[in-house]
Amino acid sequence: MKGHRNLTIVIKLGSSSIVDEKTHEPILSILSVIVETAVKLHNDGHRVIIVSSGAIAVGLRRMDTEKRPKRLSRIQALAAVGQCRLMSLWDSLFAHLQQPVAQILLTRNDIADRTQYLNAQNTFTELLNMGVIPIVNENDTLAVTEIKFGDNDTLSAITAAMVQADYLFLMTDVDCLYDKNPRSNPDAQAIEVVEDISSLAADVSTTGSSLGTGGMSTKIVAARLATSAGVTTIITRSSKPGQIVNILNYVQALKQTSSNSPSGPPTPSTDDSLSYSISSLSLNSITKPPLHTRFLPDPNPIRDRSFWLLHGLAPHGTIYIDEGAHRALLDKAGLLPAGVVDVLGNFAQQEAVRLVVVKRLRRRPFSGLQTRPLGPFLNDSTTDENEEPNDTELFERLKPPPVEIGRALVNYSSAEVSRIKGVRSTEIEGLLGYADSEYVALRENISLMKTGKGSGNVTPTKFS
Repeated sequence: MKGHRNLTIVIKLGSSSIVDEKTHEPILSILSVIVETAVKLHNDGHRVIIVSSGAIAVGLRRMDTEKRPKRLSRIQALAAVGQCRLMSLWDSLFAHLQQPVAQILLTRNDIADRTQYLNAQNTFTELLNMGVIPIVNENDTLAVTEIKFGDNDTLSAITAAMVQADYLFLMTDVDCLYDKNPRSNPDAQAIEVVEDISSLAADVSTTGSSLGTGGMSTKIVAARLATSAGVTTIITRSSKPGQIVNILNYVQALKQTSSNSPSGPPTPSTDDSLSYSISSLSLNSITKPPLHTRFLPDPNPIRDRSFWLLHGLAPHGTIYIDEGAHRALLDKAGLLPAGVVDVLGNFAQQEAVRLVVVKRLRRRPFSGLQTRPLGPFLNDSTTDENEEPNDTELFERLKPPPVEIGRALVNYSSAEVSRIKGVRSTEIEGLLGYADSEYVALRENISLMKTGKGSGNVTPTKFS
């Protein structure tokens, strides 16, 4: 059909959506409808990925354990038991509709290495091209705190960005976001569309279940990640998964009608119609969909290597840079040592660091009798009169505090950067005895966060 484009759709299900919180029995009614919905979308020509929690919860049922244990090794063992059962259940349900599925288990370590990230990306692409529905989960059997995504909301957002999905559905126990908690405030208003996450005023008091690790706040973080990569993100109720198709039809109809209307606003997304023609629909004829909250994608998304640098790597330290270095980065230049003001943390070559912009401070001669800190924007109460504060402590007490503007893979370790900070590149060899690069970080290894309006914008981290 003319104008038709296949969509890539990621559906994320939490433990409480697929396993009963008390009995730990799989909720077959929901699982069956999810399977039917995924197969329907697949048969319509779309590519579907499911991010499924539940391994630990299913393991609890299999081992007749009432409560989630606290010991990490026991939790990992239950995950190993439960993942087998969970995948067997998915495979059995999809087999009734002759739909092949595949299991993909990930940890943050798997995407922190660029080669492994690309291998995972290639595997997803090949499976989708083969007509397979991948089922993704965090590898809880191996994951520890340092290499965990933290929750499958984040994993689903990174997965959606990795495959450049059109839609990410975050299924939860409420219909949508509200401006107040609807359970205690009958006058709570639904939030249907979010254009700018940074200005979002929603109730996020809903926490994760006893089986899971996520809550509403983690879904907003996931929406921020996904929309920054150009993915339309939707929060809706998991107990009615069949609504996914209705919501998709509604959103696609809105986009098609808006693009066909001479007076309608331009649509930032590149999504086309679903598997049937909706070009003749008018706004008045579009059936109102089930309640949901839709986060609009960034019209200028961060993708591929830039997204991986920002969200695939865990930073090992911080490099403070001056405003001149920041301007050079915005002009696509690399980071020279002359622009480095200070270093925080311990990191090695080719490890990720935060980049934080600060104003250079002019030091006054230090005296043990001096009680006033350096500069007019610093807190007097935090300065020890008998000890000169270092640069990092001064920067972190600036008012307003400095903010993170990006991430970088560095060419030098923290000890080396400390020695060459503020000098010209021609002086590196004299200070270190060698010069691996004239840059602390190459521009291709630097990714800057976005600021300004848009739901996909990343709010820089404040240092205080």
